[in-house]
Amino acid sequence: MKKIIVIGCPGSGKSTFSRELHNITGIPLFHLDMMYWNADRTIVERDVFMDRLSKAIGTKEWIIDGNYASTMELRLQACDTCIFLDYPVETCLDGIKARRGKTRADMPWVEAEDEEDTEFIEFIKNYNSVNRPAVIELLKKYSDKNIFVFKGRNEAEEFLANIR
Repeated sequence: MKKIIVIGCPGSGKSTFSRELHNITGIPLFHLDMMYWNADRTIVERDVFMDRLSKAIGTKEWIIDGNYASTMELRLQACDTCIFLDYPVETCLDGIKARRGKTRADMPWVEAEDEEDTEFIEFIKNYNSVNRPAVIELLKKYSDKNIFVFKGRNEAEEFLANIR
């Protein structure tokens, strides 16, 4: 377990899980959101994003957290371990609410406590029917990797406790 991707619906706790995994293992942690977004909520040019991602993948060890469907297969090809936080929609919506107004190491801005992005909420509500099937197909395609699928926070916490 030296090259790890952590994927899942927004709000599932990918970054929180990844930080804890980093703290336990010492493996360098990279957040896709920090590679993709500017502090003013604009996105970087695609070649800049891909260059940042390629540099991270090119290192000896890494944890990369984030979905970004356009690069998921690339990351699956390069990783030895995939952790999929496959949580219920309500858990993810609760996760989104809990992080509002907090400074996060994985995002270049702070979401206001009263801020609600309805398009983002709809994405989360539709994740299991729209996005999850493609993730499952990719996990089947790369079944030679170490793949961990957690159905709830308790399973993820137990995994982290076991590797401490």
